[in-house]
Amino acid sequence: MSNTIWVKVVGFSQAERHTLNTLFRVSVPEDTHYSLWNPEGSVVPHVILIDTDCHEAEVELASPTFNSNVNVICVGGRGHPAAWRTFARPVDWLDLIAALNSLFVPTSDDYIDTRPGELGDKAVPPGVRVTLLVGLSAQDRMYLRARLSLAGLTDVDEADTAERASACMTHRHYDVVFVSLELDDADPWSLVQSFKGLLAPPQAVVVMTAQPSWAAMEHAEQLGCVGLLELPFNPPQVVSLLQKV
Repeated sequence: MSNTIWVKVVGFSQAERHTLNTLFRVSVPEDTHYSLWNPEGSVVPHVILIDTDCHEAEVELASPTFNSNVNVICVGGRGHPAAWRTFARPVDWLDLIAALNSLFVPTSDDYIDTRPGELGDKAVPPGVRVTLLVGLSAQDRMYLRARLSLAGLTDVDEADTAERASACMTHRHYDVVFVSLELDDADPWSLVQSFKGLLAPPQAVVVMTAQPSWAAMEHAEQLGCVGLLELPFNPPQVVSLLQKV
């Protein structure tokens, strides 16, 4: 199955962008496709390639909408604390493409088969972030999955109960977790709190409820959640929050 990786490019000369486009076409395996990200599109970039020698780089890195969870590759005379890799000019473009491939191109050992319906220690391709949805209805799961896919989060597991969620988290690491506050089998806040005790806690936790309140929002903030979503989902709210995860 083809895997499209959206690359946001900030700065660079016309000649450098032409070089990138050419290498994107010829330097990656057939099942991976790099495409330049367009702000008019509905997807979120998987990686940001920034020319730190241009003014646009300062604007991008200082923007309140800058997502620190997205891998950043800097090119130029200045580095940045958020950078995963930094390349000086003149750029070794093949080395840069190799760095991208190390993030997003799976090797033959990146997948472990499990039988349908069984939990297993499933590895994921480099650069892919895994999401867990806990306690949502079928309709809400379908909607959120569609939004997550547009945001580049395509590896998604589901758990109907807190017990099932805990079992999932003993077998896989999840980068993003969505938890309904209307769980039937356990206190959802205790479940969220338990994430902090994991060896590798989720990078982002979002709680969801049909009865939003200031108290719930404050509690979510105290537990380090990136936000609280209302149920049924409010599309603009969902889109805005996904930019933070």
